[in-house]
Amino acid sequence: MDVIFEPLEFRNLTVKNRIFRSNIAGRFDNYDGSGNPARINWETKFARGGVGAIISSFVPVLLRGRIIPGYATVHRDEAIPFWREVGERVHEYGCKFIMQLSHSGRQRDIGGVDIDDQVALSSTGKSEPLHGFPCAPMTKRDIQETVRAFAQGARRAREAGLDGVELHGANGYLITQFLSSAINDRDDEYGGSLQNRARFVLEIVRAIRQEVGDDFHLQMKISATDHNNALLRWEGRGNTVRDSVQVCRWLEEAGVDAFHVSTGSSFPHPRNPAGDFPVDVLGRTYDSMISSGSNAFRNYVFFRLPLTSRLFRWWWVKNNGGPRIEGLSLPDAREIKRAVTVPVLCTGGFQTASVIRRAIEQGYCDAVSIARPLVANNDLVHQFAAGLDRPPKPCTYCNKCLGNVIENPLGCYEESRFESREAMIQQVMSVYDPPPFREAVAHVSRDVS
Repeated sequence: MDVIFEPLEFRNLTVKNRIFRSNIAGRFDNYDGSGNPARINWETKFARGGVGAIISSFVPVLLRGRIIPGYATVHRDEAIPFWREVGERVHEYGCKFIMQLSHSGRQRDIGGVDIDDQVALSSTGKSEPLHGFPCAPMTKRDIQETVRAFAQGARRAREAGLDGVELHGANGYLITQFLSSAINDRDDEYGGSLQNRARFVLEIVRAIRQEVGDDFHLQMKISATDHNNALLRWEGRGNTVRDSVQVCRWLEEAGVDAFHVSTGSSFPHPRNPAGDFPVDVLGRTYDSMISSGSNAFRNYVFFRLPLTSRLFRWWWVKNNGGPRIEGLSLPDAREIKRAVTVPVLCTGGFQTASVIRRAIEQGYCDAVSIARPLVANNDLVHQFAAGLDRPPKPCTYCNKCLGNVIENPLGCYEESRFESREAMIQQVMSVYDPPPFREAVAHVSRDVS
């Protein structure tokens, strides 16, 4: 049997194949954090396309932990029915649904009206380097409240009938802000040594286990290696893969069932998402963020001016790991897999069956997670099952999907992959099919008649 289609056994979960949809989504939901049917349509299209499991988009455990308004949250019990509906719709296709429990900390894109002072809470008082959001170090009371919020988020996910949760400890978000030596500058028991920096996430894991028990799937997404971003004042080099290996050992002892390996102590980063940098798209969409942080206007000008935009694109491509996109994090994943006894997932632009198959067979990881190539080809898994090694119209890694998502629905915006611009827009707008209120309107019509 093809290893890609072999079931993957976790301690508390079985997934039908080795392809996971990684966490990616757009602003499909309501401003207050409640869910929208468009989100259900979004998740369902990947379940229908054959993936074994879906890892949800960034789901804040607190409203203050949003990266941007318009993403469904899990910060209150009223969210449970919506997430139950999402899970049930995904389960119709034999697909599992894992909620990613998240908190932005200082790394946000657009603040909400609910955050009056616009000051984010983090492990540090250093402002977020890309957009310039101000932040303040979390007090011990803030930390305790946030730990409880993660545990309550896990409880709500379980009550919704979902298949597990993932802690977002990668790509610069709050847990990373504690773990990373490049960001965490605390001098209390949550800063300094690696063991102290890991204290926050270990407390979260223990609180979740106390809340939901030992028989509910819990995995951790981790940036195995921090990389230096100097052009726009990203922090210096931080954790090494050796540091992350030790953190993963501690987390496994605390009750984590799997690890999801990524890279980078910030997002975006040339190696995450690797590929091109769509300065032309950001020149049109980034104006939405000018009021968001002290650096946002600078960035907007940077992306708009021909000389600086070309400079930034050159720097990005130069530092994105070279021509090879697929599996940039596989060496780190193998180091973690050698150190733990639970399954390891790896993300990183996968869209070639033979590359995925080799990664699993050679012991780099147990499964892969995919985001952009699945946005480009929702049925990628079915194409693999039909014998294709690579889709006829593969993802180009142009990252226009991520550049557009600031203002527009998430989808593939690479026109060269479509017969016409109209066909591209039809694909982008497919997230609203079926229409969000079709069933409600039909119900009203029946009552009137």
